[in-house]
Amino acid sequence: MRRVLIGPAEGTKAVFPGVDRCVAGVLTPTPAEDMYSSNMPADAKIEHLSKVKMFSTLNKKELAFVARASDVINVPARTEVVTEGEMGHEFYLLMSGSAAVRRNGRKIATLGPGQYFGEMALLDRGPRSATIVTEEPSELLVIGQREFLAVLDKVPPVSHKLLVNMAIRLREADTKALSH
Repeated sequence: MRRVLIGPAEGTKAVFPGVDRCVAGVLTPTPAEDMYSSNMPADAKIEHLSKVKMFSTLNKKELAFVARASDVINVPARTEVVTEGEMGHEFYLLMSGSAAVRRNGRKIATLGPGQYFGEMALLDRGPRSATIVTEEPSELLVIGQREFLAVLDKVPPVSHKLLVNMAIRLREADTKALSH
């Protein structure tokens, strides 16, 4: 089952056609939604994931477990993928297209292919720090928290490698914040 967190915002599309119910912001797809999903081969997912800094130290076997836990979806332009302040449940990798990052209603950045968001949601269900809205039709690789935690249970070395990568990223963010 795919889950995509979508929240309404002015000028954005808040739902995908083919969604039969929405519980606590989590969309449950119906078979009609298949036109929005991509049957990307595992090798292609592994290739994309290997370029993500967070997963860069994982070997091919470990990346294959992560790839199997993911899904690829096609998202129309002007779709709000995550909403600032709402609880997070998924990680997203932008494989094609672009998305605006908004905080307090102001655009602060644009994401392009290879960039990602929602990685903290894989570890906790804390509130989203920004709203992400697609600016054009986009393809996203999505990993849900439950599926990701199952990977960590099955392949313990992944936990250690990801902790090291997240610590490096946190240190870089801290250094950047101190220099401004």
